[in-house]
Amino acid sequence: MKSYWVCIYEKIYNSEKLKEYAMKAKPAVEKYSGKFLVRGGKNRTNDGINSPRTVVVEFPDYDTAVACYDSPEYQEAHDILEGHVLRHHQIVESS
Repeated sequence: MKSYWVCIYEKIYNSEKLKEYAMKAKPAVEKYSGKFLVRGGKNRTNDGINSPRTVVVEFPDYDTAVACYDSPEYQEAHDILEGHVLRHHQIVESS
């Protein structure tokens, strides 16, 4: 069953660090057959926090989505964000 990373950015403090993160994260995601469905773009907040950026990544299954997040390749990219963004990241299995 397909699964998704859903990332809702609340604050972006350093856009350059976000770009650096994206350059490292993309190969890690692709290694685990992840497919970017949403990366930024026009949006409207209807409820909750106003988010400057939303990212949705599709994976073949839940275990692969978790393995990618926990991988050394992705964690190296993730560490770049430390102190530069505030975001909510979830792994969700489709029903």
